[in-house]
Amino acid sequence: MEDEGGGGEAQRAKRAAAAAYDYDGDPRWAEYWSNVLIPAHMASRSDVVDHYKRKFYHRFVLPTIHSLNAFEHYLFKLKLFQSTSLTYLCDEMSKSCSFCSVKDPDFVVEAMSSAGSSQSARVTARSSSTTREQARPQHSGISAASGRSTNSLRLDKHTIHFSVNAWVLIVAFLGILPLVPRNLSNKAFRLSLLGTALSSFYSLYNLYGKPRAWNLQALQMWFLSIIVTKDFMHGIYCLTFVSSRMHFKFALIPVVCWAIERVAKFLRSNFSRSLFYRRYLEQACLWVEANTTTLSILSSNAEVALGFLLIFSLISWQRNILQAFMYWQLLKLMYHAPATASFHRSVWAEIGRTANPYIYRYTPFLNTPISAIQRWWFR
Repeated sequence: MEDEGGGGEAQRAKRAAAAAYDYDGDPRWAEYWSNVLIPAHMASRSDVVDHYKRKFYHRFVLPTIHSLNAFEHYLFKLKLFQSTSLTYLCDEMSKSCSFCSVKDPDFVVEAMSSAGSSQSARVTARSSSTTREQARPQHSGISAASGRSTNSLRLDKHTIHFSVNAWVLIVAFLGILPLVPRNLSNKAFRLSLLGTALSSFYSLYNLYGKPRAWNLQALQMWFLSIIVTKDFMHGIYCLTFVSSRMHFKFALIPVVCWAIERVAKFLRSNFSRSLFYRRYLEQACLWVEANTTTLSILSSNAEVALGFLLIFSLISWQRNILQAFMYWQLLKLMYHAPATASFHRSVWAEIGRTANPYIYRYTPFLNTPISAIQRWWFR
């Protein structure tokens, strides 16, 4: 019982020493913390930070303390055994150094108590592998850094999705800018739409996969599950305009809004500890995260305005009746789909409040065709 009580007192004393250690004054802590891969919402929790501080103290600080104690031990032995042979002293020093390289077995770092998700388990495993690389000798730092860079740049599905959206964002800006030559602008218009379509369908494939079977019932159930998603509507939107003879630069406004939102979300969750991100991109990403509703409203207004542009284009020589019909079917789907219904309904409600008084007052003969269109729309 006394041993257990003494062990508990020693454990509490070491925890207190770990808590009182000056981590901000140790440059190794800043490097260690920057290489811990955890989500942003977990990095702000004090219990998570304290857990990794204890791990840092156990891995880096305690061996240093033992090394200092061992050095004092060498000096004591050197004074006490000046007549001892050099071979004996070397043996004693090697034993003590081997002892210093071992972590303190009495200092226990408990497992972090969190929400218990599989994501946090994966994060802990990745952070452990990162700290194991940091515990190697100093002369292997270059190889360890290159290994960490290789792991951080591996191409998973989220990285591929981000790369495509970043490329779409750059190309879409080239398609919108008025100073870009017309030929280059038209190519950028098509490439940005095509890239967004590929990104949307790739995201659909990652989320929903393939149909369970290749019969009519399974295909119908699979199609009904994806038809109301944003990615499906974005892909159909882009396919509607990518083959059009008319290049509405207005059509790139929703594409830019979608790409900005996806790129900012990825940067916020994966590069929040990067110095370049904090210096140049953090404010922009925070603004995008705080104004996602504004971007969705802007996108919805642009989508509805494009529907009217296609109707007006029917009187031109470049008219495309099939394209206009398909796009209005897409607008109808966006009006009813839960993912986009709130924004599109607010746009149409504003249009109704503005146009209905003039229609009832100056063109009452339009009430009959408008009623027929509304029955088709709400069907």
